[in-house]
Amino acid sequence: MAYKILRRQWRSTRAMYYSMIPELLGTVAVLVLFGISQPDLYRTKLWRAGHELGFNSSPNVILYAYANYEPQPKLPFVWSQTITDFNVAISVLSLFLLLTKLIAFIMHVWFPIVAMAINISLVALYVTSICGQAGPDHLDPNYPSSVAWYIAKPCNVAANQSVQGSCRMAKGAFAAACIMLCIYLVNIGLTIWALMPNPANDKVDDDDDDNTSSPAALKRGSSWQMPSIPPTPRTGAVPYTPYTPRTMAFNTLDRNYSKRNQYA
Repeated sequence: MAYKILRRQWRSTRAMYYSMIPELLGTVAVLVLFGISQPDLYRTKLWRAGHELGFNSSPNVILYAYANYEPQPKLPFVWSQTITDFNVAISVLSLFLLLTKLIAFIMHVWFPIVAMAINISLVALYVTSICGQAGPDHLDPNYPSSVAWYIAKPCNVAANQSVQGSCRMAKGAFAAACIMLCIYLVNIGLTIWALMPNPANDKVDDDDDDNTSSPAALKRGSSWQMPSIPPTPRTGAVPYTPYTPRTMAFNTLDRNYSKRNQYA
C-alpha cells in the first residue's frame, strides 16, 4: 500500500468543521481589534505614558531628530507604524484563508499537505505579531525595556483613565493574537494526524487499482478492449436504400410505365 502525499483524507471531518468555529470567532476578534487601532489609536499614547512612568523611551526622539536635522533613529518595532500595519494585514489574510479553507474543504480539495504549509506560515506570522506587540525598547539607554509595559504590568499603574482604556484594548489585541496562535497550532496538530500513515488512505489506492481500465490493471494482465459499436443501418447485413420524396416519385412513374406496357 503506497503512501499518498497529496490526496490524503482527513481523519475527522467533524473535527475540521468544529475547529473552524473558534477560528472564525478569533478572526473576527483580531479584525476588529487590529482594525480600530489603525493608524495610531493608542500606540503613541501608550508609548508616551510609558515614558512618563519611567518604563520606556519617549516618542519625542522623533521631534528631536527633526529639530536638530539629524537622521531619524530606528524606532522600536513595538512603537512603529509597521507593527500596526502588519497586524491589520495578517487579520485580513486570516479571514481570506478561512473562507478559502471552508470552500476548498467542502469541495474536497483542501489537502493536508497544503493545509500544513498554510498553517505553518500563519503560525510564523502570529508569532511575529506577538513578539512585536510585546517587544523590547532599548532606544533610550536610560529607560530600557525588555517587554512593553502594557503587557508586563497592570493597566492601573497609569492614573489616566484614557491611558487605562487604551492599555486594556492593547491587552485585548495581544490576547486575541495569542488565541489565534493556539488555534493554528491545533490546526497543525490535526494536519499532522491526517498526514500520519492511515490504512483508510491506502485502501483508496487498492480500490482504484481494481478498475479494469486503470494502468495498474493492465500491468497485471487484465483484458481490456473497446466496446463494439452497435450496427447502424448502413453497416448492417441488409442493404439499405435511403427513402426520399424523389424516390417515391420515381417508383410511381415505374408502376405507371409497367401498366402502359401491359395494355399496349
